[in-house]
Amino acid sequence: MGGAVITTGGNLPAKHVIHAVGPIHGDDHEDEKLKDATLNSLKLADKNRLKSIAFPAISTGIFGFPKDRCAIIMLSTTIAYLDGLTGLEKVVYCLYDKKTLELFEDILKSLTQRR
Repeated sequence: MGGAVITTGGNLPAKHVIHAVGPIHGDDHEDEKLKDATLNSLKLADKNRLKSIAFPAISTGIFGFPKDRCAIIMLSTTIAYLDGLTGLEKVVYCLYDKKTLELFEDILKSLTQRR
């Protein structure tokens, strides 16, 4: 579940691209699949000694995954991962629109205030 693979960036400005498979909304174990896709991407970035990684809001496009659940799962998984041993220095979320950005910002704030 939630596999991830790394390739070269080809003609992109990025040196590498990590491809992660997220869940289709309505799938069995969809929250776990999204968490695994996020976690496996972070682990793969570390394994390849990357210093930064950028994520979209995985599965919230044509797969229809709710953005609020996506933000909670992806951000909490990322925060927990960064609390451990990692070479990652920067994690960026590249989001489609202002509404999604504000949602992720609000959830990030609530997750980090609890700490």
